[in-house]
Formats: sequence, structure tokens, C-alpha cells
Amino acid sequence: MQRDPTPAAVTPQLCQRYANLIWSCLDADLHKSALFYAERYFVLDLKNHDARHLYATVLLESGQPHSAHRLVNVPAKETRCTGCLNILAKCCMKLGRHRQAREALEGCLRDHSYTPTQSMGFRTASAFPNEAILCCQAGNSALKGNLHESAAMSYRQALALNPMLWEAFEGLCAIGDIPPIENLFPPRPQPVLQKPGDEGPGRPIPVATGAGFFTPDAGNAGNLFRNWKPELRAADVPAGPRDSIATSDSSFYGEPSFQAPIRASRSQPTNLAVHPPAVRPLSSADEAGPVTKKLRSNARQRSAASSSTAAEMHNLKPSKSAGVLPAAADDRPKSSKARARPALTNANLFSSSGRPAQNAAAPSRSHALGLGKTATGPGTRRSTRLQSGGSKLASKTTVRDRQRAANKARSQSHDSGLEEEPGGTEPAFAPASPLGQGAVSESSPPPSAAWTAEQERAAEEAFQVELADYQIYDVMRKFASAARAMALYDCRLCLDELEKLPPQHQRSASVMAMVGKAHYELGQYPAAERAFEAVRILEPYRLWDMEVYSTLLWHLQKNIRLSFLAQELLSTDPKSPQAWIAVGNCFSLQKEKTQALTCFRRAAQLDPTCAYAFTLSGHESIDEDLNKAINFFQAALRADARHYNAWYGLGTCYMRMSKLRLADYHFRKASEIHPQNAVLLGCVGMVRERYMKYDEALELFNRAIQFSPENALVRYHRAKILIAMKRYTAALQDLQYLKDTSPEESNVLFQLAKLYRLLGDDVKFTQLLAEVRDVAPKSLAKIRKLAESVKPQDVGEEVMDEG
Repeated sequence: MQRDPTPAAVTPQLCQRYANLIWSCLDADLHKSALFYAERYFVLDLKNHDARHLYATVLLESGQPHSAHRLVNVPAKETRCTGCLNILAKCCMKLGRHRQAREALEGCLRDHSYTPTQSMGFRTASAFPNEAILCCQAGNSALKGNLHESAAMSYRQALALNPMLWEAFEGLCAIGDIPPIENLFPPRPQPVLQKPGDEGPGRPIPVATGAGFFTPDAGNAGNLFRNWKPELRAADVPAGPRDSIATSDSSFYGEPSFQAPIRASRSQPTNLAVHPPAVRPLSSADEAGPVTKKLRSNARQRSAASSSTAAEMHNLKPSKSAGVLPAAADDRPKSSKARARPALTNANLFSSSGRPAQNAAAPSRSHALGLGKTATGPGTRRSTRLQSGGSKLASKTTVRDRQRAANKARSQSHDSGLEEEPGGTEPAFAPASPLGQGAVSESSPPPSAAWTAEQERAAEEAFQVELADYQIYDVMRKFASAARAMALYDCRLCLDELEKLPPQHQRSASVMAMVGKAHYELGQYPAAERAFEAVRILEPYRLWDMEVYSTLLWHLQKNIRLSFLAQELLSTDPKSPQAWIAVGNCFSLQKEKTQALTCFRRAAQLDPTCAYAFTLSGHESIDEDLNKAINFFQAALRADARHYNAWYGLGTCYMRMSKLRLADYHFRKASEIHPQNAVLLGCVGMVRERYMKYDEALELFNRAIQFSPENALVRYHRAKILIAMKRYTAALQDLQYLKDTSPEESNVLFQLAKLYRLLGDDVKFTQLLAEVRDVAPKSLAKIRKLAESVKPQDVGEEVMDEG
């Protein structure tokens, strides 16, 4: 039976898994991975103080003390605890608020009865990182050194050793060399609650994830089978958390060959370790039922069997009077029969499927007598289940005595220590089979009766642990799919993948920021603005991704909001590049290029790896000094070779310098990185247009409009291409669309007037010239030149002002 792994159900096993995962990443200085999993843990239950403490600790370690302070600075009347006060004191000391830190520490001292949450208690940390962490750190160093091939190799090795290293996957996304998610993170089967009678092969196959990385070695508390031996039964092993997320060690249930024997007790009928199967005719005694067996005295039951008796019993052979074995038993290999031979003499004196009354009267006797414990050898293990009386009788029994005892009446069966059960042509109990517990005969008791309450609890515990592993891995895979699509600039696929996330994660700040960036790359600025507004509400002190938000406000020409955002970011962290980029965008919107360039340079000084700061510096310099702008764009590419804005800026510089070949190369490089960007496709089409290759240019413009139908620049250039190809009707549709959307754009009105002149419609031509004169009075020279042209072929080409 499968259970739906609902992420909303926060189980103790899920909390323990997240805590181990987060602390392991913090110990390895993998702050991005720790931050990713801490946010995933926190959004599951906002009232969980353990998750709150972990998330605040990770934010503090990641250099975000304001966000951590806000997280734990809750009103005292609501949900603040002493653990929150402790982290609050750390945040205040980091922010230089030492008086508030002292007050928080005094509050901690006043609470003497506080017990730390599970993840903030004692734990064992690894001093030296393992191989997966070393590979990830090597990849980070190679990426910063622009050794992309080496970085990709190190990241792949890290993920092969431990797929839960989110930082390694983000590194592959930064490089752009991302294998399919099915190869990096293969899907795992949903965990199944083990029931009595379930076979071992039905268990999910573990996947190697770097066992031991997330849970340090602390004896046997973290692994069910750390000191597991074949002679130990699965039912006797205490349940506990496993090593790591989907560890590759043994699952709760061992190999099928180690599942037998299951201990027999009075309250639990069994089909293992009993009589040899015998075929005998039915009798009236069989119909009347079994004879009630006498109970042994306590003194005889407490005596132990000797090792010599066990060895002698192990060498006994089955009696000839046992009859002919059924066909199912004869078909088994000899090894199976040899394994079942000790069960011939170790008759179960305390369990019988035909004695329910006696089983109810004496429940779980085997636990009191220590029958659940095993010895080293199979003979000794069988003999320890017998009591002293039965052991003495069995040691004195010969083969002839056993043959004679098999033919006696049922009333004498308890004296010989061996009893026969009623049955037909099939045996009442089957001997131990190499297939384990799952291989039972048709007449065996129902499997559900073969489990004790302790075994059911252990199975449920193992299922919850596997379910927690599955939930974390499944959420991580979904995030990886969305992040991969975003890194490849497949923004629509990214939005579709984000829709598959559970609702709790969809409302997190990181997801909303990814939604905002996806809409921004698609040119859907209003939707992107709504997403970033949600991010600011969820995390007012967030710095990550705010440079994109400030550029979005620059495109929307929202001066006041951009200024307010810049002031908030500066007050949060004046040494962050995102804050200075926002300030620079604010000055750029006010046409103060010198101050804007100064702010962008300051951002680049604070973070030399911030390619966006160099790119914006180049765009601010492109109107004044092309060579200076080219240097800025090249510096951006040295910081990030996949920064398509820098490739676009270089293409624009070379286009203005009339170096069409270099412009075409850089525009195409930018389009390869972001293949769905309509502006980049339009730029490549413009170069084709300058080469007089109208068919190629028209195809590129058509593709660009498919990706972004509302892009005015691409439609304008397509209209010009259609006019040059004398396809006036199609050009008229584009220009009319642009006139409706941008009624005050003088270039659109001028091209539309020229088109009507070519079509011979003088009335509309005169009307549009009047509109152009009203909108752009400085264009009288162009209007006079167009009006004086008599023939359509005399109409010259006018270049649209792209600034």
C-alpha cells in the first residue's frame, strides 16, 4: 500500500532529516545549500520554532543579520521563546546593537526551564570535509577562476557522490553545462509501508547519496544496520533514524535470506521452524480438533539447553515415517532442505495454529523467556527456543523412537516433545524457505497475525524515515527542474515547473523572486513587478535579486518607487552591490549619467564578480565613449561569460561603429545564451537587414514576434523589411498595431505616412503628416522632404531613433 507523501504533514522524521541536512551544509561552509534547505524547512510550518531557529541561524551565517533579526524578533506575547532570544542576541551583536543584545541575553538567563529544540541541542560535527564537499569547493574555486571545464567536472563528481549538494547544482547552472535532471537526479520510487507477507524485492532501491554526510557517526543511533549481523533478526533491531537522505545502506528489512527465522510465541502462530511436512490420512481425531496441551512448569521452562544437545539435535535426520513430501517441497533445491533440517527436531512447543485458546491464555511468553535472542550458529539458535524438559527428551530420542512417536495417539504427543498438527495433503507448517517470510504455503496462517506491535511500530518508523527522505528529494528535484530552465532562459518552462511545487513552497520568497525574474526575461514587466512586490513583503530585508527589481523599475519609469527601494537597500547593507546598483539606476532614470556611472563603479568595487555592475557601466558610457563602453562590457564577460547583456552591449557598440561582422558575432552569442529573447533576435535581424538579406531578416523578426508579440521595436523593423520587400498590406497591419499601442511615437507615424504615400492614399498621407508635425515639431525637414517626393520610388529610407 502506498501513501501520498503530503508535504504539509511535518513529521518528527522530516524535521530530523532537514536539521541534519542543514547543519551538515553549515559545517561544510556551503551556505547556499544550507539556505536552500532551511527555507524549505521553514515554509512547511511557520510556527515551528525548530525551523525558525535553523533558518535564522543560516541567514546569520550567510551575512544577512537583518533578515535573521526580523525572523526571531517576534513579540514576546506571541511565539517568541528563549531560543529566539538567543539568536536575537547574536543578530544584535552582529548589527552593533549591544544594549539590545544584553537585554536578550538577560531574558535567556531568566528562563531556567527552557529546553533547546531538537536541532539546536547536542550534535556531532565532522572536522574534515568528505570527498563530495571537497569536489564542490574545488568547483567553486574553478568557477571563480574562469576554469569552466574543471568546475563542471568537479560539480558533477560532487553530485555523483552526494546529489543533495544544492550548491554544486547551482554551479552547473552558472556555467550553463547542465545535464538533464533525470540524469543528475534520477526519480525514486515512492516509499511503501511494509506489511506482513511483503517480499523484500518490493522495497524501493536505495540511491547513492553520500551516506554519512548528513548525519555524523554517533554509534548506532543513526543507522538501523550499522552493527547488523546475519544472525540478528529484523524484528529485534530497534528502530531509529538512518544515516542520510536515501542512504545506500540496508533498509529496515534485510536481505530475504536473513529474514528467517521469525521467533515463535504463544500469541503468534508461525510457519517457520516446526515439524517436517508429513502426508497422512485424515482421521476422526483431525475432525474433532487438537487435544489441549499441558503447560510446562515454570521451573522446567527456565532451564537452558546445553550446547551438546544442540549439536546432537542439529545432526538428526528426518524420519521415514514422515511420509512423502508434497511436490512443492520436493522441487526445492537441496540447500533449502538442508537449511530446514534443524527445524525437524526443534518442534515448537509453545505455538500452534490449531490452539487459539491456549495462545490467548499465555500471550508473548517468548519475550519473558528470552526466546527472541539468537546464538551464533543455526543449531544453537534453534535449541535455545526449547525448554529444559523438551531438550532432555529430544536428546535421548533416537530415530526409532521418533518413528514410533509419530504413530502414537494425539494424547501422548505432549510427552514426547513433538506434536503433529491436523492437516490434509498439505503440511500444517512449512519449513524455513530461502525466499524468507514471503514464501508461505497455502494453509499457513494469515501474514497479518505474524507481526507483533513492536514490529509494526518499527515498520511504521522505517516508513516515516523513508517518506521524509522521499519528500525532501522530490521537492529538491522540482526546484532543480525550475532552476535548470531558468539558467537556460527557458522562462516559460521555468514557470510551469514552479507551478508543480507544493503550495507552501510556492509562497516562499525565493520562488517569488524566480517568478519575477522569469517574467522580466520574457518582457512581461507588470507580472514581474507584482512578483517582486510579493518578495519585498515576505522578506523586506532581502538583498538577493534586488538588482533585477531595480532595473525593472527603471524600465517601467517608476522614479519614486525606485528611489525608495535604493534607500531601503542602502540602509540594510551599504556595502552590498545590489544597493549601489539600485542607486545607480535611480540616477540613470533622472538622466544623471555621471552619478549613475559612479554608483555602478562602486558596486563593481564591492564585488568584482558582479558582472551586472560592469554591464550597466557600459550602457551608461555607450553614448559618450564607445571604447570605454567596450572595456566595461569585456570586464563583465570576464566576470561571467554567460552574461548575455554584456554580449548584447558589445554588439551594439560594434553596430554603431559599423563593424557588422563583429556586431553579428556578438549578437549571435547573446542569442545563443538566451534563445527566446525577442530583442536579441531582432538585433541579429537588423544586421541581416544591413546586409540586404531581407528573407533571413524577416524570418528572424517573425521568430522574435512569436516569443514577444508586444515588442514594438521588432514589429517596427519587420514593417520596414516588409516595405522594402513591397509587401505593403502586411506592413500596414504592423504599423497600424504600433499606432494603436504607441499613438505618440513620431517614427511610427512617419513610416505609416510614407506607406500611405506608396499606396497612393493622399488623404491619409496628409492627415498623418499633420500628426507628425504636432507630435515632433523638430521633424519638419523630414516632413517637407517626404511631401516634395512625387514618385513612390523617390521615397527614401529613414532610420528609426533606437535611443
